[in-house]
Amino acid sequence: MEAFSRGWSFLKQAWSMAFKDKDLLKPSIYALVVGMIVSVLGVIPIVMVAFLLGGSDFGNLIIAALGAILVFVQFVVSYVFSGMTAYLIFGYLSEGDGRMDKAWAIVRRDLFDILTLAAASTFVNMLKNAANRRRRGVAAGLIRSAANLLEALWTEASYLILPAMVIDDLNLKNAMQRVLNITKQNLLLIGISTVGVRWVTGLIGFLFGFGGFVIALALGGGAVYATGGFNALSIMAIALAAFIFFALVAVASVIGSYTSIAYHTCLYIWARDVEKAQAAGQPVQIPAPAPLAAVLAS
Repeated sequence: MEAFSRGWSFLKQAWSMAFKDKDLLKPSIYALVVGMIVSVLGVIPIVMVAFLLGGSDFGNLIIAALGAILVFVQFVVSYVFSGMTAYLIFGYLSEGDGRMDKAWAIVRRDLFDILTLAAASTFVNMLKNAANRRRRGVAAGLIRSAANLLEALWTEASYLILPAMVIDDLNLKNAMQRVLNITKQNLLLIGISTVGVRWVTGLIGFLFGFGGFVIALALGGGAVYATGGFNALSIMAIALAAFIFFALVAVASVIGSYTSIAYHTCLYIWARDVEKAQAAGQPVQIPAPAPLAAVLAS
């Protein structure tokens, strides 16, 4: 319960930053819009190949290749805008202003590194999917569990690797080594279970999604019932219901994305500052970035 309370407190601190500097939110919104466009455009060729060549080995191979490409592009979109958010938060905390022009320049500078991170995440995703397609059995179950654990660990690591890339201009190998080093030295002082950001964002996602579904069902179903069937009025109501549902899901997505990036960026900045202080032989206790420090002080 304390972890959840701290997670909620951090969410409020993170959004307090966003309300003071609206630029911090822009990349999360861009990521949502661009990600939806990429998904729609990416599904079209997969559906066409499935319709024309579905059932054949060659068709399945093409579908798998197109699926991997789509996943890779989705990771690229996510990491580009997440990297922008991380750098904007770093700029806000260090200079009092997160500037979009600097954030764009940083992701252009680190685009190749971001592509390698996306490729690695795509590979991990493919391993997990391949393991989950294995037949039942003890060995298959162990492989699935290992693959799912690998994906969970990699996802968590990528949240810290990305700030290392954009803040310290590190490539994938060096960013992974940096995160591993600060983890081994216990410089990531606040574990994921201590500040329950994931629990809070997960609950918000569930409430918004479920609430949107209930509203959409009541509005669309109620219109059909009230008008006696499908007609122009009930179809308009169903369209409005669908819009409300997807709008609420989109809001939850932005809340979850921004809050998670803000948390991991603060976590990395703190570990980075502690590491520098230790390297300089400074015995003083290094304070956490303001949003995280306010949570820990409560």
